[in-house]
Amino acid sequence: MKQSNLSTILSNGLQQLNLLQPVDDKQQAILIKYVELLDKWNKTYNLTAVRDPAQMVTRHILDSLSICTYLRGKHVLDVGTGAGLPGVVLATVFPNHEFTLLDSNNKKTRFVTQAISELELSNVIVVQSRVENFQSPEAFDTIITRAYSAIGNMVEQTAHLLAGDGVFLAMKGTNPVAEIEGLPSNYIIEENHIIRVPGLDEERHLLEIRIVK
Repeated sequence: MKQSNLSTILSNGLQQLNLLQPVDDKQQAILIKYVELLDKWNKTYNLTAVRDPAQMVTRHILDSLSICTYLRGKHVLDVGTGAGLPGVVLATVFPNHEFTLLDSNNKKTRFVTQAISELELSNVIVVQSRVENFQSPEAFDTIITRAYSAIGNMVEQTAHLLAGDGVFLAMKGTNPVAEIEGLPSNYIIEENHIIRVPGLDEERHLLEIRIVK
């Protein structure tokens, strides 16, 4: 698909998202370049099951941008980032935030490292590690997971990395009722947001989770 068509899908989707954080033309161009890189590498490294670049804009870029409103603080950890989602996308539109993108898969972290170099994103650190082994000199204000394991596992594996007043953001598809019921008692679901992604007729939820003090 031509770049102009991808740009149209992105710009139309952004209008529907109506974000508080504007995404300017330069940032949109970076996001399209990221899709092109992902499409190129995906043919060899199988980074995502989504093969159509137009669908990548919808299912990856717009889906990632749909949670912009809920970021807290400036230090953000993306756990299980995979091909850089949502971390690369959010780092593009929040240049004054600091993002750490964590994954244990070598081929995926290699792609993300190459992508942030080509996209000239100076606010991203890529770490290849299992999350339970990862230590950070600074706690994170927001910890994000997308298509990660059960919520209970996620919070317990990453709690050592969260700032005292920080928030977990768990991106989910259908409402994960069983996972919510299984959440350890020292955590609370502050909000369960229904997320609308332009061009995607599928259920999306975002859970804001905090540690009970």
